[in-house]
Formats: sequence, structure tokens, C-alpha cells
Amino acid sequence: MTENHRLSPGDTAPAFTLPDADGNPVSLSDFKGRKVIVYFYPAASTPGCTKEACDFRDNLAELNGAGIEVVGISPDKPAKLAKFRDNEQLTFALLSDPDKEVLTAWGAFGEKTMYGKKVTGVIRSTFLVDENGKIEAAQYNVRATGHVAKLRRDLSV
Repeated sequence: MTENHRLSPGDTAPAFTLPDADGNPVSLSDFKGRKVIVYFYPAASTPGCTKEACDFRDNLAELNGAGIEVVGISPDKPAKLAKFRDNEQLTFALLSDPDKEVLTAWGAFGEKTMYGKKVTGVIRSTFLVDENGKIEAAQYNVRATGHVAKLRRDLSV
């Protein structure tokens, strides 16, 4: 896999239903009528992913106040997500995509460069989906730290 399908503003967000940290199904359609940030990260409880999740947690009140929900998706199993959520006191949904079907559909899984080598894996990505299920913003290869602040600036939140 060399060419990653990438989403752009105006595209319809690929539908999904995935289990959350407690095994309950969460669908993109659950957020219809509201804006939602969908972000993809490689692995729960790793240093970068922990910083990123805590950054979303620490900015959640402002994002929610602006009518924006947050959902994080990784290939981790629900039990690992539950431990991550509890350890970091995360208050937004963490979803499990072990088959990487949703990651792939959103262009967040594929070839990337890591430490100078080409590897296949999760591409840290963040999307803003509007009230009608359309991509409003698509950011690929974001940094674990600082991109929540940039997102807030871009969204004037």
C-alpha cells in the first residue's frame, strides 16, 4: 500500500460503528446535527498519544462549549482503551478499530515515514465533521503536541 486515500473538506465522512472502551457501539451517525472532531492515534498509553489525549481532555470544555464533540480512534482493544481512559481521566469516547477498516477508510492507516524509514501504520490524523456528516477540516500527520491548540485557533474556539 503506497497510495493513501485522503479525505478533503467537502467529502462525506465515512460512516462507522465501533465499540467504545466499555464495548458499547458508537456510530458517526450518533453525532448527526452536531460537529465532532474525530482523531486517529497509533496506540493508547504511549507517550505521544497520552499527551495528545490529555490535550483534548484539557480543552474539552471549550470545544464542547462551541458545540464540538471529540472522539478518538485507535487499533487498541476496548480493555486497553478503558485502562487508558481511567488512568488519564479521559471524558470523551475512545473507539476500537483493531481491523483498521475505519482507519483505512479515513486515510489514517498506510505508509508513513518514521525515524527516516518507510513503515505501514497509523497516521496521526484529525478531522472536523460538520452537522451534516461532511468533512470540514482534514489534517494528516499532525504532531501529538500542539495541534489541539492549532485546531482551536483554526476554529476560533
